[in-house]
Amino acid sequence: MADRVTVIGWDGSPLTATARSALGAATLVAGAAHHLALPEVPPAAERIRLGSVDLAARRIAGHRGSAVVLADGDPGFFGVVRTLRNPEFGLEVEVVPAVSSVATAFARAGMPWDDAEVVVAHRRTLRRAVNVCRAHTKVAVLTSPGAGPSELGLLLDGVHRTFVICEELGTEREQITVLTSDKAADRIWRNPNVVIVIGGPAAAGGDVGWIAGRDPAAGPRGWALPTEAYGTSSYGGPLALGEGETELLRAAQLARLGPRVGDLVWDIGCGSGAFATDAARSGAAVIAVDRNVEACARTDSAARRFGVQLQIVRGAAPYILEDLPEPDVVRVGGGGVAVVSAVADRRPQRIVTHAATRDAAELIGRDLTEHGYQVECALLQSVELDTRAWTEKERSVAFLLSGVLPDRAQ
Repeated sequence: MADRVTVIGWDGSPLTATARSALGAATLVAGAAHHLALPEVPPAAERIRLGSVDLAARRIAGHRGSAVVLADGDPGFFGVVRTLRNPEFGLEVEVVPAVSSVATAFARAGMPWDDAEVVVAHRRTLRRAVNVCRAHTKVAVLTSPGAGPSELGLLLDGVHRTFVICEELGTEREQITVLTSDKAADRIWRNPNVVIVIGGPAAAGGDVGWIAGRDPAAGPRGWALPTEAYGTSSYGGPLALGEGETELLRAAQLARLGPRVGDLVWDIGCGSGAFATDAARSGAAVIAVDRNVEACARTDSAARRFGVQLQIVRGAAPYILEDLPEPDVVRVGGGGVAVVSAVADRRPQRIVTHAATRDAAELIGRDLTEHGYQVECALLQSVELDTRAWTEKERSVAFLLSGVLPDRAQ
C-alpha cells in the first residue's frame, strides 16, 4: 500500500505550499492530462492518466511510495475522495481542497447557489438529472462526455430553461455562455463544463434560508392537500374536484406511487391539477395531461399557487402519450382500460388508477396483469362528517388499483 496518499484539488489557481510539498515528494501522480502537464509534477514520478478511479485506486494501493491524485475543483464534492476512501482499497488519504467547480460557476454567473440543486449527469443518470431540471428552478449539472449541455437541451424538449454553460473553468480557455435550452444542441461544447439551469418563477429574494437546496418546509404540510387549498369556485365555495381527486384518494395514490426527486410523473386526466401539484411538491418532475382546456388552466393555476414546476400538455390520451418522455410512475385519472393499457406499454415502474365499479376494476386489473404487473386492488370508502353535529356530509367510494413491475420495483 502507498506510504502516503494526498488528493489535491485544482481550480486553476497556483498550488498552495502544502500541495507543492506533497507533489514534490510524490513517486506516483494520477490525474487528467492537464494535471499531469503541470510543471510541479516530478519528472521521475510514475504517471497515471486518470480514467477509471477504481483502476487508479488499485494501482495506488499496490504502490510503495508517496502518491498524489490531482482532481478539478473540490475532490470531496462528487469527486475522487469517495472512491479512494472505499474500504476495499484500504487507503488513508489527506485532502488539499480547492474551490468546487459548482461554486466557481455560480461565482462567474454572479448568482447565489445555496438554493440550488446539484446533480451529476452521466450517461446512466442523464434522464434523472433532466427530471431534476424539469422540477426545480435552479440546478447545477456536473456534466460528462455524452451527458453534456447538448443532451440536456434535447431531453428538455418542450420545457423552457436558460442555460449558463461554464467551460474549462480555471483555465486560459474558460468561457461562459448564456443561451436558451433549445439552442444548446446547436453547438459543440468543451469538457469539462458545468451547466447552471434556470427556469420558472424565481424564489422571493432577501430571505435567508436554513438548508441548502429546496426547502422541505416550504408550503403547507401534508401529502395531499385539502380541497379548499386549491382555491374557490366562482360561487365562493371550495373549488369542485373530480370524483378521482378526493383528498384521501390522492393520499392513497401518492403512497402507492412514492414520487421522489429525479422521477418523472405522468398525471393523465389531471382535472383540477390537485394530484399533479401534490406530486410536484415531493420534488418530482410532473407532466400533467388533459384534453380539456379548462382543466389545463386550472392545473396551471394550482401549480402557480404553490410555486411548483409542471409541464402541462393538452391532448387526448392515449394518442398524446406517444411523444412524451419515459415516465417512472404514472397516475391515470381517466380513460379507463384503454389508457391504462397504453401506459403499461411504456413500462413505468408503477401505475395507479381508480375505478367506480368492481367490473371496471377487474378489467383494468386483468390488463395490468397481462402486461406483467403485480396488481393490488382495494375498495376505499370515506365518509366526511360535520363535527358540529356529527352528521354525514359527503360519502365517496372508489376501487384503488396499483401495479408494480417486479423487475423495477425500486
